[in-house]
Amino acid sequence: MKVNNAIRINENLTTTGQVTKQQLQQASQEGFQSVLNLRSPSELGYLKDEQQIVEALGLHYINMPLKLEAINEELVTEILTTLEHLPKPVLIHCAAAMRSTGIALLSIAIAEGLTPEQTLEKAKHLGFGFFEHAGVNPRLKQLFVDYLAKYGKVVVLVE
Repeated sequence: MKVNNAIRINENLTTTGQVTKQQLQQASQEGFQSVLNLRSPSELGYLKDEQQIVEALGLHYINMPLKLEAINEELVTEILTTLEHLPKPVLIHCAAAMRSTGIALLSIAIAEGLTPEQTLEKAKHLGFGFFEHAGVNPRLKQLFVDYLAKYGKVVVLVE
C-alpha cells in the first residue's frame, strides 16, 4: 500500500499512521476488508468522518482508542481479540504507525508462537526498529515486552 509509513506485516495486516480519505479509497481498491483505528477522537489530526468514509466504501470499521496513558493488558487483549475477528486484510492505523505496528506485531507473535526476540527480529526485518526508535513511548515498549513474555511462546527445556 502506498500510504505514508505503511508497513506490510503479512498478507492480512498492514499498519500505518493517520490516513486520508484518498488513502482509504486506495485501501478499498487494493482489497482491504477492514480498518482498525487506534486513535482517540481527542487526538490532534483525528479524521472525524473516517467511519462514514470507510463504511461508504463497504469496509468494516472499528475505532478502539489506545491511549498511552491508559494502556494496559486488558485493553491490548481486547484490541487483539477484535483484530482476530475482523475480515482480512486489515489496515490498522494510529497517528504515526507506532501503536498500530506494535499491536500487529503482538498479534503475529502470538499467532505464530514467536518469542520476544524472534518478534523483535521480525520487526527489524520489516524495517520497524521498535525499540531503537526514539519516538516510541517507554511505556508502550515495556507493555509490548511484558505482554509477549506472558502470552507469547514459552520455551520449555526438556532434560
